[in-house]
Amino acid sequence: MSTTHTARNGPLAGVRVVELAGIGPGPFAAMLLADLGADVVRVDRPGGAGLGIDPARDLTNRNKRSVLVDLKAEDGPATVLDLVARADILVEGYRPGVAERLGVGPEPCLARNPRLVYGRMTGWGQDGPLATTAGHDIGYIAITGALGMIGPDPDGPPTVPANLVGDYAGGSLYLVIGVLAALQHARTHGEGQVVDAAIVDGTAHLTTMIHGMLAAGGWQDRRGVNLLDGGCPFYGVYETSDGGHMAVGALEGQFYAEFGRLLGIEDADVLRGDLARWPELRAAVADRFRSRTREEWTSVFEGTDACVAPVLSLREAPAHPHLAARSTFTEHAGLTQPAPAPRFSVTPGTLRTGPALPGADTAAVARDWAVPALKSQEPEA
Repeated sequence: MSTTHTARNGPLAGVRVVELAGIGPGPFAAMLLADLGADVVRVDRPGGAGLGIDPARDLTNRNKRSVLVDLKAEDGPATVLDLVARADILVEGYRPGVAERLGVGPEPCLARNPRLVYGRMTGWGQDGPLATTAGHDIGYIAITGALGMIGPDPDGPPTVPANLVGDYAGGSLYLVIGVLAALQHARTHGEGQVVDAAIVDGTAHLTTMIHGMLAAGGWQDRRGVNLLDGGCPFYGVYETSDGGHMAVGALEGQFYAEFGRLLGIEDADVLRGDLARWPELRAAVADRFRSRTREEWTSVFEGTDACVAPVLSLREAPAHPHLAARSTFTEHAGLTQPAPAPRFSVTPGTLRTGPALPGADTAAVARDWAVPALKSQEPEA
């Protein structure tokens, strides 16, 4: 199943992955594997408008190859099972029971390839009262307590953190950790298994440290009143005179001293140590930040240990000097995008190809993976 490892293609070079097309956290997890060098074959559906944005700009499909297979056709499941027989990992994000009904669930896949790691990405998980109901990131993080703790105002609603906390942190990353751990087991013991990666489980797991602080009495079970949720005046976001914002994280004493000095706050140390005067400190900090533009404050704090940074937009971020120096963002085929992460000293991940277009690689995969049945699925020119 695995091909010869080549360090220049990443630490997962030689690992073969089948991705059953979906949206959101499943494709992102498969992209992470592809960025690290895995040969990811995405099984797209023939016809239709696709599952998301313009495929040519869907960056979660970079470094992958795409084939077209109609899982509802008579020969569709058998074709996927032919791919599975040659794969190390399968990733799917259907509702529980759908893969089984399509004939590509864990039972037939593991029967065909007992060493297969079968990764399942869902919001609620494969079992439980909500398992078969519809849902989205915001609902998943809501019931875990994660959404309820985000936001600076204890009397206002929680702040929605886009879909990063649930879908991608609690979902994609945990699926990747799970399938790679299971792959290690399969290679050591010759035994595949199912990885049930539920966004609710991963998101809850992300709050482990906070639960410890809660148990120790170091965290209040309401938002906007704690050290790390905006309740602290020297750990938060402040508006500048031009409508920009600066992020402050001057928690430790030596960093706070630098922050207070550069911001120009009188009695900064006294105010820091007196919780009753924190509202006064917050007002003073806010007033100072409103006296200059974001660019001016960036110049003041840049290169210091005050732990202050400008809040940049998505389009602004690639030009930040530090990110530019590290090539945190890169450009490929005219699309600016985050570079593969993390960094490896011997086997770096690479951006080899742009987003896979549905069915564009059917013939190549049929040849490389020795799956002749794919040729009959090849899209018409």
